Amino acid sequence: MPIREMFVAGSVPLIWAFGFIFAKAGLHEFPPLMLMGFRFCLTALLLVWFVARPAGYYLKVFQISMVSATLQYGLTFTGLSQIDASLAIIIIQLEVPFGVLSAAILLGERPGLQRLLGMLVAFAGIGLIAGQPNFENQLFPMLLTASGAAMWSIGQVMVKQLNGAVGSFSLIAWVGVFSGPQMLLASWIFENGQIEAIQSASWVGWGAILYLALGMTALGYGIWYAVLSRNHVSQVMPFLLLMPIFTIILSVLILDETLGTAMIIGGITVLIGLAIITFTRSQEARTS
Repeated sequence: MPIREMFVAGSVPLIWAFGFIFAKAGLHEFPPLMLMGFRFCLTALLLVWFVARPAGYYLKVFQISMVSATLQYGLTFTGLSQIDASLAIIIIQLEVPFGVLSAAILLGERPGLQRLLGMLVAFAGIGLIAGQPNFENQLFPMLLTASGAAMWSIGQVMVKQLNGAVGSFSLIAWVGVFSGPQMLLASWIFENGQIEAIQSASWVGWGAILYLALGMTALGYGIWYAVLSRNHVSQVMPFLLLMPIFTIILSVLILDETLGTAMIIGGITVLIGLAIITFTRSQEARTS
């Protein structure tokens, strides 16, 4: 991967890290499905007029929206609403081993022994965190967040299968067209207090929606999909290793969260597992 591409890919974890901080603030004012519904509706309204329609790919884009947006963000941000951002971002790093599994099942890629070892180490790190007594009441939101990571990895493989047939900003806009109403409908079915949330929301809540739509979704995913379309999945996915570092630093500085010993040890274990997977991928990328 060229150096310029590495810098471009590395900007995405920072953009997304700020997104988790803004989302955590927004979740204090809006129910999670409603917040995500507003996010994707706003993204669609801002972009859909300026991008090409995905002619011939509407069904595939709809399927991607269901998996990588509605299911993924519904699960992830419902979990995030109940746990610290620093804990959530560690669990979300399961996207990488889940990505290996998804690529093996859907793309026929062979993970190899070293990748399998990395996956086991990463899952063991999550197990260390989940097994701590102070997290026993947070197992369900942790499971929701982990399930969201699994949905995200499947969604990225589905995007890769488009082979660039739909432009990155067109994909973002039309995923928003489909997923925004889906999530607002889900909010109407499963959540309550939406009218009160709208009436009492402050500039922080509305600002969170604005950043999630413009920064995290339009800009962040626009860059991500563009880089993903130009490079191997195995070359791009390792940049996600930067996201927990950025997010934890921001959560401590901005949200005043604290890191316990168990979470530090478990988080380091997860990163070691991801590093094992990353090194394997880098080796394969050089020989391909």
